[in-house]
Amino acid sequence: MQRALPYSLVLVLASWVGTTPAQAWHTLPPGATGWQEAGLGAVRGITVGPIESSQWPGRGYGSAYSEALLDELARLGANWISVTPFGRLWSLSSTDIQRDFEADYADNQRALARMVEQAHARGIKVLLIPHLWVETGGWRGEVDPGSAEGWLRYQRSYREFVLGWASFAGRAGADAFSIGVECKSWSGRFAPYWKQLIGEVRGVFPGFLTYSANWDEAEQVVFWSELDWLGINAFYPLASHPAARYSDYLEGARRARDQVGALARTLDMPVLFVEVGYTTRRDAAVEPWLWPDDMTEVVYDEDEQARALSALLELFVPEPWFIGLFVWRYYADLDDVSQEHGWGFSPHGKLAERVLEQAFGWQWGSDAAIKY
Repeated sequence: MQRALPYSLVLVLASWVGTTPAQAWHTLPPGATGWQEAGLGAVRGITVGPIESSQWPGRGYGSAYSEALLDELARLGANWISVTPFGRLWSLSSTDIQRDFEADYADNQRALARMVEQAHARGIKVLLIPHLWVETGGWRGEVDPGSAEGWLRYQRSYREFVLGWASFAGRAGADAFSIGVECKSWSGRFAPYWKQLIGEVRGVFPGFLTYSANWDEAEQVVFWSELDWLGINAFYPLASHPAARYSDYLEGARRARDQVGALARTLDMPVLFVEVGYTTRRDAAVEPWLWPDDMTEVVYDEDEQARALSALLELFVPEPWFIGLFVWRYYADLDDVSQEHGWGFSPHGKLAERVLEQAFGWQWGSDAAIKY
């Protein structure tokens, strides 16, 4: 049985959508299955992380290394990639977003423009997602400038940051753009600000727009109706206890599917998993958001990563409202091992990669219906 959203939440969501068609400006047919009806094909995506330019120059986005990576991703069956340029905040209470993360801002843009060209040359589409890095530690979802004046300053800086990357994405020919990542502390309020920002982004970027909500944030976002897809960073726990069986993971994936499906039907919009992945360790799907660098005494387990990914794919892939996903993540240099520990998220060379390659070859629910 599919789990319905609480009635109070349905009323709130309906008030956000309003009485006019929520997708009047979209190129997609309206509704949760609009992506399928448009015949665009499911998103079989991979997130491509940057290489730390200061330590490994010449191996990041737009390099010969990224060309080799894209050849491999095309072989696996990927038809989309996402790229993640970073801005940086000094702390969670800072109000000034700096854009020169790891390299000069202009140099980053030139490299990413080459990356878009490289992907398109292989028939791979590109989603550009500006991320935020907090220099002194902490999760971007807990940003809090501490006062009304602080929020105004932060929002001005955020607008400049997002519009700068949106304008670049338009010039570079990216196919889709995310207006933010895990802004949990303020995505449920400031509705006029978000509506104006999204309108300005549409003025400089002609492609599809989404937002990357944390998995436990998606139901509070106040601006979904302004976008083309519901975007979720889908690190849903598939089990609540160690040594879970595959059947437990399937049940956890079923719960997540029913919750996400209810949101898709309520807002009448398709869903994209902007990020989803599991680390290569025991009990990886219990708290899948845990960062590899913060772990100690890890038990390496490729089978665990593979079966968690398999369970999620088995439950979501058949759904016609499910656009697809981006697996977190490979790196611009396919063989780089400096960005995360061996028990990290990358499926490269592991059992999970075989699962992914097989799943990319399936008929997905959001693929255009086969006509006989």
